[in-house]
Amino acid sequence: MWAATIWAFVLLEWPLRLQQTVFTVVENATSELPSTHRHVAEKDSLLQRLSRTQGHWNEHHPRYRLLEALRGFSSYAETNLAELDHLKGLYRHVSKRQKALLERTVSYSSKFTSISDLIAKNQDICDAIVQNALDFYHVDRAELDRHKKEMIAARRPAEKVSVSQALKHLVRDWGDEGASERDAAFPCIIKALGSILVRAQSHGSHHDDFHQPLQVLLPGAGLGRLGHHISQSLGHAFQVTNNEWSMYQNVVYRFLENTSPTSQQQQQPPSTVYPFIDSWSHHSTTSNMLRGVSFPNTPLHVGGVVLVEGDFTTAFSSEQQMGYYDVVVTHFFIDTARNLMSYLDTIFRVLKPGGHWVNFGPLLYGSAPFVQLSLEEVLAVSEAMGFRFDHVPDGCCGVETLPGRKACGVEAAYGFDARALTKNAYDAQLWVARRD
Repeated sequence: MWAATIWAFVLLEWPLRLQQTVFTVVENATSELPSTHRHVAEKDSLLQRLSRTQGHWNEHHPRYRLLEALRGFSSYAETNLAELDHLKGLYRHVSKRQKALLERTVSYSSKFTSISDLIAKNQDICDAIVQNALDFYHVDRAELDRHKKEMIAARRPAEKVSVSQALKHLVRDWGDEGASERDAAFPCIIKALGSILVRAQSHGSHHDDFHQPLQVLLPGAGLGRLGHHISQSLGHAFQVTNNEWSMYQNVVYRFLENTSPTSQQQQQPPSTVYPFIDSWSHHSTTSNMLRGVSFPNTPLHVGGVVLVEGDFTTAFSSEQQMGYYDVVVTHFFIDTARNLMSYLDTIFRVLKPGGHWVNFGPLLYGSAPFVQLSLEEVLAVSEAMGFRFDHVPDGCCGVETLPGRKACGVEAAYGFDARALTKNAYDAQLWVARRD
């Protein structure tokens, strides 16, 4: 384990004053990664899938996508400083008289210096994420360097947005400030899972023996907080499998998984990221824009959650996974599909007969989806496939969206920055469906 002490400068309210504060980036805080049979078997399978000898080598190969993610994090400072230089260039168009007023009243140009300093702090976090990933995925630094040179020769810029989004997900999943968004969804899902557990027990299921936990799968898990919340809240009643396709999310999750403090290490200070410095819009104060967010705000339940990396529709396509799961939880997920029908097919296929599908999220379809269904159509198609919708537990969440249909609408914010001057909120749809 090593710890690098970093001196950061945090801006307070105008007039600009610099306050010196210290935080510590703790790397390899745990002695070893989870070593349960599930964890070991999944990592062995993951490393096989990452081999260059598996499949065709192209931009869709998982190792290529891993290298691209590592290049993005390695290049965080470079790409963000280039954008900062662009903003400095735009400021030159302001007249001398106008600049004098801006500098005298709000010290406008000092923000460039402050943001430059915080970009360097974020790069320290990104470097730690990259190093952890190189170790976890068994990738040599030389291979990453070769990939960077190849991309430079091909004039392909490093990804900027996906890195920024992954850092912001640290707030949503593992920061105190993300609690309001988590609190809108997690209690609803936990109550639904509790009702499923009670139902399984009342039907005399073999799951009465808590040594035989219900298997729950969470596709599109992001940085994994919901899966860990389920594992911690419901104890040994559920065995949790997270699934995520994005390598940008996965390498950050592996960093969290490997640096989560143990009970003997609770006094270690958390890491700090500055996730809002890449956008100058919708800030009430400059200090809000420049503030740091500590993460994780609670230890991960690393032994109780396994991450399966890869596309949901292909990562769970084997015969062994057909009819394996008792519950599939889709949280802000189904509308991310290029082909929603493939998602529905996979959910149905991996569930045991009598297994349950719990959904919580909006219907905000992305770019060029093959089909875009209304809520009414989603329910009708799911029923035609063999799902039967159950009543959401009394007092669970929300109000009925469509008369006579068993789906409830719950207002759910999604925006990462609770202090921003803009808010995004959805009428997220909650339902519980049982596979025939």
